[in-house]
Amino acid sequence: MDTLFDEDQLRRLIANLNILTGLPANILDPEGRDINLFKGHPPFCRMLNDLPEGHERCVSCDMCKIRRYTAEKGFQFYRCHVGICEAVMPLFDKKRPLAYLAFGCYLDETPIEEQWEATRALLDWYPGGAEVLKDAFFQFRQYSKESIQAYAETLEALSAYIQLKGMILATEQTDAQKLALYLDEHYMEKLSLDSISRYLHIGRTKLCALAKELSGGQTLSYLIAQRRIGAAKRMLVQSSMPISAVAEAVGISDYNYFSKVFRSMTGTTPSAFRKAVRR
Repeated sequence: MDTLFDEDQLRRLIANLNILTGLPANILDPEGRDINLFKGHPPFCRMLNDLPEGHERCVSCDMCKIRRYTAEKGFQFYRCHVGICEAVMPLFDKKRPLAYLAFGCYLDETPIEEQWEATRALLDWYPGGAEVLKDAFFQFRQYSKESIQAYAETLEALSAYIQLKGMILATEQTDAQKLALYLDEHYMEKLSLDSISRYLHIGRTKLCALAKELSGGQTLSYLIAQRRIGAAKRMLVQSSMPISAVAEAVGISDYNYFSKVFRSMTGTTPSAFRKAVRR
């Protein structure tokens, strides 16, 4: 299944919501990636996203929250990787959502100085230090719990309107798209040609052909390694996890083998990569 977005209608809807409420809302694709409908983010968020590392952290945070959605229904509330309040809910099917509706970039009623101190502790990676972002942080609006709940309930009702107007539609995926999505969602598991073939109901020979199609002539093993090393790079940048733990998290239990694969795909070792990016 693939997803089609009526971007013009959705963009007008998101812009009008922001005009009326001052709260940015947005649409994320089924994997949690921003489909770039909204451009009016607060100064603090723009400053973070102007940096490649900051943008990568924000993207990874969105995708992580999508994977960890556990609410029975409606919005799940959380703080992002730098402590800013956000919320997300699936559209229209929790088991296989077509997209996600998100809003955020606000602060709650807790004293703003306390919220700043919590955020400052999460910004040790930011060039020049957290103080560079302080003025922008204090431009965030604060909302009461009642106001946010009212807004969330309004958006939940609006999701039915989005569905009624056909602003988000499902289309059938090709076999190549099914394989790509499966690898995106399961790269951290123990995978084999047989297990993937059984799950996708695609023959082994065709599966190998699809892998070549997706990778420009490479193998299925290469595609899996590509997903794993991509995820490992994000973890090395965003966390202080030991490299052995990063390897385990992306599905490679052998540290030496992980280092070998990482170097073959990036030209450097995991530790050297982490040091270079942070420097």
